[in-house]
Amino acid sequence: MQQLSHQPVAARPVPAPPRPRDPRLDFFRGLTMFIILIAHVPSNWLALWIPARFGFSDATEVFVFCSGMASALAFGRVFRDRGLAMGTVRVGFRVWQVYWAHIGLFIAVAAAMAALNMTGLFAVDYVGQLNLRLFFQSVETTLPALMTLTYVPNYFDILPMYLVVLALMPLVVALVRIDRRLAAAGVLGLWLGANLLGWALSAEPWSDREWFFNPFGWQLVFFTGFAFMARWLPAPPRNARLMWLAGVVLVVSLPLSYYRIINAVPAVQDWRTTWDPLLQKTDFGILRYVHFLALAYLAWIAVGERGRRLLPTNGTGPLVRLWSGTLAVVMTVGQQSLAVFVFSMFAAQLLGVVLDVLGRSVPTMVLINAVGFAMLVGVAYLVAWVKSQPWRSPGAAPSGDA
Repeated sequence: MQQLSHQPVAARPVPAPPRPRDPRLDFFRGLTMFIILIAHVPSNWLALWIPARFGFSDATEVFVFCSGMASALAFGRVFRDRGLAMGTVRVGFRVWQVYWAHIGLFIAVAAAMAALNMTGLFAVDYVGQLNLRLFFQSVETTLPALMTLTYVPNYFDILPMYLVVLALMPLVVALVRIDRRLAAAGVLGLWLGANLLGWALSAEPWSDREWFFNPFGWQLVFFTGFAFMARWLPAPPRNARLMWLAGVVLVVSLPLSYYRIINAVPAVQDWRTTWDPLLQKTDFGILRYVHFLALAYLAWIAVGERGRRLLPTNGTGPLVRLWSGTLAVVMTVGQQSLAVFVFSMFAAQLLGVVLDVLGRSVPTMVLINAVGFAMLVGVAYLVAWVKSQPWRSPGAAPSGDA
């Protein structure tokens, strides 16, 4: 008889337990995705009612802050368990993904706008509307500049800022391992360099225009979110004094931000002109930071510890079911934020074309925004389904890429 082998069988590696999701992070990122779509549909009436119209900060701060929090969750364990070198590799892979998302988004939008112009059916010059005429006229210059991020058109400026900030992460983590105060000094030093010394990146090789979102300024809000989630910074105390202070910041900033008041009151116009360096978006002025921190603090208080007030109660009434379903949808959108963001920036331009055809009445704009929201939700659920690898048999080990 053939003897049985007693050689030990190599055990399959046990996968790490899934990282628990933070409902607050998914919820606010999801809300931000809908706001970003509204803001980027050309001449969208609903854009008059987004948070940016009522305060110094806007959805960009929420997006970048939440991205910092998400990065602490996604990469923090790698830095902690596998070391600085492997953490840097992991971050580099994400930078690679964001880079190609940016390039793909630009090519898709530019090609779509050129195709619309070629039809001859529209009175609008869609290539010119996005200021892309020079790109098509001087491709030998603009295409290499696009690939090296030395050509960054204004509509396509968020992802380049994000990937540069991501690339700074290993440096900040390395500084934290030496001394947290050193890391804080580095982050604040970069922000001061952007705001006081003019540190910036060139947005095009033929002029002195800078990136609209200066990563040296915007990394401050990113690493603020990262530091809170990584517990480099303690959570602020929950007390009435801070709540009142945050509320005063929001109330005072409202009349200084609402466009109707700005247009009607010369004193407010003069104030904004005088203090523009503290408000400007490109380098992330300090008043934007203060306003965002006040808004974030009140939102943090409102949703409760670990977002417990967000989660549906044990009730079964129609309002509970409605909130539960809405929350699930918004959080799914937030969980797939990169894919949803890239799609929304492409879809926003096409939705603007539809509005050019239908006209911008209140009913058509409500309809088009609703269609846009439904498209974002559909993309989020599709991406989540694909990420679940539905083609795999239950219990099968993952196979290598073809």
